[in-house]
Amino acid sequence: MNPQQRIELMLNRSIAPAFSKTFSFDLPIPEIVKLPSAVDFVYLQGLQQEVFKLEVIFNAGKWQEPKPGLAHFTSIMLDKGTSNKSSREIAEALDYYGAQIEISSGYDFVAISLYGLKKFIREIFPVFIEVLSDPVFAEEEFDLQKKIFLQNLEVNEKKTSFLVSRLIRKNIFGSNHPYGNSVEKTNVSEITKDDLKNYFISNFLPHEIYLVGSLDTQQIYWLIDQLSLLRLGSSNVNKEFTVEPGDPIQHISRPDDGVQSSIRMGMRTINRGHKDYFSLLLLNHILGGYFGSRLMKNIREEKGLTYGIYSSLSPFKNDCMFSIGADVDKINVELTINEIKREIDTLCLNQIAKDELEVAKNHLLGGIQLEMANPFSTFDKIKNVRLNQLEKGYYNNLFASVKSINPEKLQATAQEYFNANDLAVVSVG
Repeated sequence: MNPQQRIELMLNRSIAPAFSKTFSFDLPIPEIVKLPSAVDFVYLQGLQQEVFKLEVIFNAGKWQEPKPGLAHFTSIMLDKGTSNKSSREIAEALDYYGAQIEISSGYDFVAISLYGLKKFIREIFPVFIEVLSDPVFAEEEFDLQKKIFLQNLEVNEKKTSFLVSRLIRKNIFGSNHPYGNSVEKTNVSEITKDDLKNYFISNFLPHEIYLVGSLDTQQIYWLIDQLSLLRLGSSNVNKEFTVEPGDPIQHISRPDDGVQSSIRMGMRTINRGHKDYFSLLLLNHILGGYFGSRLMKNIREEKGLTYGIYSSLSPFKNDCMFSIGADVDKINVELTINEIKREIDTLCLNQIAKDELEVAKNHLLGGIQLEMANPFSTFDKIKNVRLNQLEKGYYNNLFASVKSINPEKLQATAQEYFNANDLAVVSVG
């Protein structure tokens, strides 16, 4: 090949590559083994790396707790000492083999995950089992965790963004609702060691167990046998709560916080299982779900009122919240709120242009599809479908629905679910 031919074959970086509009979202099919007490062990093989992630899910989130903060403190105390090991000994045993335990206490579930190298699974898994089955909730460790929490709370309560985020949830769901309440200083002092023990006994029973990694058959069988060492049973998951909204408009002035105010606007909306949810998801993306959104173009780029503004859907197991957030100068709070409402009204009154719609679709679907390159993110989607009892083809339906949505459908969705007057409004600063 002569030099001229090589030059002709070189990539011309002045020309953008053609955009592929071929979208698909076929989740891999995991293996499922039924453990005692009907607990499903769900595992996915195929990782090229020599690592694994084992995750145990408990129905022990805020939805279940009898006292605010009980789910959080019970969760974080699990690896702070057992009958045979101190918190330091647990950490050293895991560190020696390059393993890690991750604890996530959420609104609906608590997830305890073990990350490690598959060649050391027989060495590290017994430590994990011990953490999940024999925590002692040592008083000195508990006191330390409460002090750390209170110190962090004191720091966070000086941040307008932290306060406004708590208030918007409270004003949408109510202070007695698990999606609306927050852990206060008085709640921390009311939680006792016995509370932790009782909550652990009643609620920390495995709901489902997930594994992603390339373990061999013998390791899988061994792991299934070892999982029988966990306490098995079923926890109470049928609790119900009444939504009692707070102030629809709340502005809190904090003269000592400088010139910045934090704004949150939000309301309850339809959840993932609703027939219009995919259309609402795309509509939210257009309004404030990415950097090219309407809120970004108006309030950041054109008017320079903020460095960033977003809108989002926060689906829980039993409800869903739509919210908008931004940090602005105090003098611009009213202007920003009015501009946000104007953008919502515009979506209701006018159909979106086809070019703008196409860009938003490609960005939304492309971002979701990109996550498929990460096996842990892929497995999280499998877990999301199962834990929230969604139909098996949920993500393929999402792709097909978003691709087919037209401007007329989006406008109808906006008129149905985007009434600016229904938004709770909170500002702090």
